Amino acid sequence: MRTVTYLILGLMIETASGVRLGVKGTHFTYNGHRVFLAGINKPWEQYAYDFGNGQYNSVKTDYEQVFQKLQDVGANSIRIWIHMEGESSPHFNDSGHVAGLDSGGTFINDMTSMLTAAQNRNIFVFPTLWNGAVRQETHYRLDGLIRDTGKLHSYINYALKPMVQALKDMPALGGWELMNAPEGKLKPDLTGNDSCFDTQYLRYSGAGWAGKLYTPEELLRFFNWQAAAIKEVDPYALVTVGAWNGKVITDNFGFHNLYKDRCLVTAGEKANGTLSFYQVHSYDWQGQFGIESPFKHNFEDFGLQKPLVIGEFREKDGGGMTINQLYDHAYIKGFAGGWAWSQKDGNMTNMLQGLIHLRNCHNGRHGTVQVQIQ
Repeated sequence: MRTVTYLILGLMIETASGVRLGVKGTHFTYNGHRVFLAGINKPWEQYAYDFGNGQYNSVKTDYEQVFQKLQDVGANSIRIWIHMEGESSPHFNDSGHVAGLDSGGTFINDMTSMLTAAQNRNIFVFPTLWNGAVRQETHYRLDGLIRDTGKLHSYINYALKPMVQALKDMPALGGWELMNAPEGKLKPDLTGNDSCFDTQYLRYSGAGWAGKLYTPEELLRFFNWQAAAIKEVDPYALVTVGAWNGKVITDNFGFHNLYKDRCLVTAGEKANGTLSFYQVHSYDWQGQFGIESPFKHNFEDFGLQKPLVIGEFREKDGGGMTINQLYDHAYIKGFAGGWAWSQKDGNMTNMLQGLIHLRNCHNGRHGTVQVQIQ
């Protein structure tokens, strides 16, 4: 086994298992080179039932076929979803506390198998833990973790930390996303003296579509504690949140960055419970992108000091832009990556077309696209 070495100033992070994806300023690096995260969303094969309890065996071929297609067009990353709202993982007891990752004991092996397949095809995987965009019958499980710090502690101690510990040296593990679109369950019309907790400006934005359930403090504490736990186990892990809209990831254009370090630490009081990079989703409305959309701006317009990945977009809701133009914009305008949506929506051929274009036209100035995972 190789000696563990971290060259932070040079931004080459090397562990016993190989080189790690890292962050330098507002972009990603790998093995000393700037990298643009070019990929797609394959959120699930069977919603919430892909990992744990022996379930991965039935979807393994589907994941591996997608990884192979991405490698064939020179892509380097993928975003997938794990727990959703707790339908099959983690394992909850009757009191709503988490007792483990799954009841069948296969979760870690399933994730290891998936990450190994991704590594063999030079694809970084970004697992998304939770989903805030819908409200399922099992919502009460996730609800307990957000509202009850004792239940959140049980998830952190019996599921999250063991998962990070088991997977942290997997070379294809790109980073952790704490939740997709938490604004679906955000209360959008709260008044507060601190801009971190004032959501009046979101009153007519569409936020809260999955139930106006949680204050910003509750959601930000939830993220702060999980981010801190991940970094406690793996100090060099990359962590993000999948923001539904640009209105919550910038202090410019009259909006508030709810996920900046100060907001997360104020809510959860854990100094290291912050994000490594930002992620924003962008779809048009009635054929037009809003002023907050990354497709209306350069990266610099957002005033951020960390990388920003455009984590969801598609030609169908692309403001009249083609998939090639959407990927072009993400690359040329200084964003750190782009993941089109989605393999489950029948958009695979279109997304692969865009990735071929990206590989052929932009593998240089703003970061390499093709990587060799070591």
